[in-house]
Amino acid sequence: MNPSGKVYITRSSAFLPNAPVCNDEIESVLGMIGGKPSRARRIVLRNNGIRERYYAIDPATGHTTHTNAQLTAAAIRGLGSTANIDCLATGTSIPDQLLPNHGVMVHGELGIPACEVVSTAGICLAGLTALKYAYMAVLCGLAKNAVATGSEAVSGVLHARNFAAESEHRITELDKHPEIAFEKDFLRWMLSDGAGAFLLQNRPADSKLSLRIDWIDIQSQADKMEVCMYAGGEKQADGSLKGWHAFPAGEWAGRSLFAIKQDVRLLNENVVRQTFGKLLEKIMASRGLTPAAVDWFLPHMSSEYFRQPLAEHMQALGFAVPPEKWFTNLHTKGNTGSASIFIMLDELLKSGNLQAGHRLLCFVPESGRFTGSLMYLTAVDHAG
Repeated sequence: MNPSGKVYITRSSAFLPNAPVCNDEIESVLGMIGGKPSRARRIVLRNNGIRERYYAIDPATGHTTHTNAQLTAAAIRGLGSTANIDCLATGTSIPDQLLPNHGVMVHGELGIPACEVVSTAGICLAGLTALKYAYMAVLCGLAKNAVATGSEAVSGVLHARNFAAESEHRITELDKHPEIAFEKDFLRWMLSDGAGAFLLQNRPADSKLSLRIDWIDIQSQADKMEVCMYAGGEKQADGSLKGWHAFPAGEWAGRSLFAIKQDVRLLNENVVRQTFGKLLEKIMASRGLTPAAVDWFLPHMSSEYFRQPLAEHMQALGFAVPPEKWFTNLHTKGNTGSASIFIMLDELLKSGNLQAGHRLLCFVPESGRFTGSLMYLTAVDHAG
């Protein structure tokens, strides 16, 4: 059993590969589809507010510099000694392979002694679901400690070489519309690489601030909402998703089936209400959460475009949090998907701005089929 009945994030780490890439350098790293600059790039970048991001790609050669497992392992090593991990829980959107799971590949990369290993699937929520598993393992006393990670190595999927076959296959259409369909192209300017890791224990760290995990709530709206963000399939006219295995192998490249795609109209119309508003209303009622009980609000936003709609929705629900209490590093670290909340919390923890007693509300949405999550943390000193 866990003698304290509590779980703390006692160490954090983030790893971002290579040098930061500014907006004007993106196509020199990811390449140009069909040899032509994207017409969507400037519009998307103007709206998303990202100024720098990181790619696990050598800009000179176009070769991959880190696998997803290597990125994750680097973040875990940043925690310090990893010789006695009881439980390793990893989350990512796109692992390096279909099988085996991401976690065991990370375990092998680390070369640490045998331990329980779990991987969670999903999109932006994959990291938080891994964190919740690690939290529950320590909370229940099934593990004395656990490491949770979120990681993304999406740049290899976004590289122009992966769209060459589709460009050739759809040459007539591309003469009229030079860029790949917007639902594929716009994500090339939104997503980037990185990894983060937390060490969870049943008591706070001896000499610095820790974050006590008070609760993590996750809620899916898939019973009402159709697929919005996806990869490995093609959305049909009736809203259903046809998976890659239902297509002949010869069509996989020509249709860019493994490209990441998003229904932007569906996203804009629903993401705030479905992933945040509904869950917040539930938690306000069930947990009595009030805005006065929030010292820091950490929203994982894919784009600055959503800041105002999110703030307005909070205001309408009577849960307004002043702008000075918001914390995000989207501008300088990019949208790293399931790793974003890890990278944000690591930066805030090391900023010197947190004080014992501060309460943090973290929001992570996932537009795959509209799932939202809220996590509530309390900063504590070594005395807990």
